Amino acid sequence: MSSNIQLIFEKGNNAEQQNYVPKMDIDEINLDKIIPEKLLRNELPIPNVPEIDIVRHFIKLSNKTYGVDTGIYPLGSCTMKYNPKINENIVRLLGFTNIHPLQEENEGSLELLYHFSILLGEITGMDGFTLQPAAGAHGELVGLLIMKKYFENKQTKKQKIIIPDSAHGTNPASARMAGFSIIELQSNKQGEVPLDQLKFAMQDGDVAGIMLTNPNTLGVFDRQIKEITRIVHEHGGLCYYDGANLNPMLGICRPRDMGFDIIHLNLHKTFSTPHGGGGPGSGPIGVVTELIPFLPEPCLISTKLGVVCRENNDKSIGRVKAFWGNFGVIVRAYAYILALGAEGLRKVGQIAVLNANYVRVLLQVNYDLPYNRICQHEFVISDRNMPNEVSTDDIAKRILDYGIYAPTIYFPLIISGAMMIEPTETESKQSLEYFVEVMNKIYEEAKQDPEILKKAPHNMPVKRLDAVLAARNPILHD
Repeated sequence: MSSNIQLIFEKGNNAEQQNYVPKMDIDEINLDKIIPEKLLRNELPIPNVPEIDIVRHFIKLSNKTYGVDTGIYPLGSCTMKYNPKINENIVRLLGFTNIHPLQEENEGSLELLYHFSILLGEITGMDGFTLQPAAGAHGELVGLLIMKKYFENKQTKKQKIIIPDSAHGTNPASARMAGFSIIELQSNKQGEVPLDQLKFAMQDGDVAGIMLTNPNTLGVFDRQIKEITRIVHEHGGLCYYDGANLNPMLGICRPRDMGFDIIHLNLHKTFSTPHGGGGPGSGPIGVVTELIPFLPEPCLISTKLGVVCRENNDKSIGRVKAFWGNFGVIVRAYAYILALGAEGLRKVGQIAVLNANYVRVLLQVNYDLPYNRICQHEFVISDRNMPNEVSTDDIAKRILDYGIYAPTIYFPLIISGAMMIEPTETESKQSLEYFVEVMNKIYEEAKQDPEILKKAPHNMPVKRLDAVLAARNPILHD
């Protein structure tokens, strides 16, 4: 039994049950035919707690929960980027909530899905999209299955994918799930793909293509991006664009124009749909014209009769998600794009870059910056040269005491003691400066009284845990 529910029972008392639960209006004679006998109960142990006490209990719990409406996330889009409330109002319109994908009268919803695909095509430059994938990693898998089916259709079996060490961690995992083996390329001193290594790897006739996160996890835009795609295409490979970091690219440049054939998008990262707590997500896949036949089916096409569903394409990889994907998430993203328009989306990209570089320049006074160059939407600092052997883990735990959620730590793995910081375009100058102020305070504490950091957090309901013991002997219940 979870601790929260246990607390509710503990708040109860042994007085006579006052909660009113109406009797079932089902004929008791036929009850065992509806519900198996082993599931029938004569008594229902509902805690005898007044409603106001229950409400107060859960409100107190909610006040202990940190969210984007509470404060800044130093790694905004990967965990929680601000979600405009108008999106929530729109997705709750009765026309969206009172429908089912199997009913016939849903032409309006199909039209919305079709037009959303067109908008994503304009943003990325891709010719066709599927909205079925349930999240970014699911989209990666779908994109790689499309790549695999493409070569199988050409009767050319390719079994390897090139992935730089600066990629998202899901890239190699998705490639393995799709049946590929991985060739890893080590980043050069600028944090970019080394062209000589790429050319050497592409000489292997078994390589299907490259999977590139751009900008990569270092927040670096690969300045030789068109040369990378040219080399891969020259050797008969396909280029996959991990679009999870598309924020800074919006309205500035398009993956298709860089030479990519496949892209997945994370709607929660780029288009403001909620994704905290594990879901739901959405990871649409876009492809060039040559790969459209391999997209999952059913797919939507526009005809004189309106938007209709098409199936039975023998080249398709098949269905990958029930119905049309996570519809509510797509509606939110559609509302976001329409509200901003082309000019607004471009401003998203510009401010994402501006915010990240503003914080980067302010922090580099005290913190090590492994790749000291203009970044895109995010950058990475490390605990190298921190006073008194203060670690990244110490810094992250101390940040909590100042009422700020900690950034992602110890990733990317290619940087020792990494802290990945992404303020996103939605944070104000004042909130960015407060975060920098806190980080600088922590640096001074590391110099003058490092024990404060090494024993942090001090103000949280749970103090510092033994991470090794917790990993090996987790306590999953009270």
